[in-house]
Amino acid sequence: MNVAGWWDQEDFYGPLKAYQLWEKQDQAHKNFLVAGPWNHGGWGRSDGRTLGNIKFDTATSVTFRKEIQAPWFAYYLKGKGSGNFAEAVTFQTGSNTWKRYETWPPKEAGKRNLYFQANGKLSFDAPKTTTGSDAYVSDPAQPVPYRTRPIEATYGPGSRWRTWLTEDQRFVHNRSDVLSWETDALPEDVTVTGEVLAKLFAATTGSDADWVVKLIDVYPAYYPQQLAMSGYQLMVANDVFRGRFRTSFEKPEAIQPNKTETYTIDLHTINHVFKKGHKMMVQIQSTWFPIIDRNPQKFVPNIFEAKETDYQKATHTIFRSAAYPSHLELSVIGK
Repeated sequence: MNVAGWWDQEDFYGPLKAYQLWEKQDQAHKNFLVAGPWNHGGWGRSDGRTLGNIKFDTATSVTFRKEIQAPWFAYYLKGKGSGNFAEAVTFQTGSNTWKRYETWPPKEAGKRNLYFQANGKLSFDAPKTTTGSDAYVSDPAQPVPYRTRPIEATYGPGSRWRTWLTEDQRFVHNRSDVLSWETDALPEDVTVTGEVLAKLFAATTGSDADWVVKLIDVYPAYYPQQLAMSGYQLMVANDVFRGRFRTSFEKPEAIQPNKTETYTIDLHTINHVFKKGHKMMVQIQSTWFPIIDRNPQKFVPNIFEAKETDYQKATHTIFRSAAYPSHLELSVIGK
């Protein structure tokens, strides 16, 4: 049983990747996945009704321990029960319901692209313009923080490390070195269940660059169910990609300045409903300090040996035209 937390601040990738690799050899059907709305190991501690500011309407951790984990161990360790377990059991955030699937990702999910548009818009319609781009200046000396200041010692008194992935992203939304695109208020629910990929067509004036991509659920400006969540920007998928590894992790290479390159960034899997009236947002930035070490933005053989003079400002450009349609590829169930 591979157990993952959607907001695991220490190792979200591990259990999902382990499940994926073991599944290729699982002819005996003994490889299973469970994912819930937890941080690292959260399924074993609290009742799982909340994480940070997010409420789930049910005791998710208790449900896991009593109704999912206990019967599984009873069968495999004591031979009790039917042994009839779903391949994947995941908690669907947004709708706040448990779901069972015979495959993961589920076969019924279809691919839909969410494209970057002019004026900070997102749309499922591909761009038709012949030109279009958005740019920002990234300065390693003034990096974008990964959580609100003050950033406490990771395990120090009052540290918010355990719930930082659920923090409201409005604290960086209006920074000049963070680009944001968002849909109009959704006329109906959008259910994203499965893999999320970002495909960026981008250029930089430097010779190396980091690309941080975040998929965000934007709550309505007025949210009467929980007024404190009005306008909240909840990050539901994210990752960072270092440009030098765009063709190979074994042989990093410099980026040619001002050349448009293609970057495919794995944002892993989610099971989330963007509710009617909410908005979908994508944010892109190039620093995420200090959880990600600063990229000098000048190619050096070993970043850990970079000199102070190697760190430089760079202008990064994201293209959004018919020829270079930057987008997120989503796994959508339903329309």
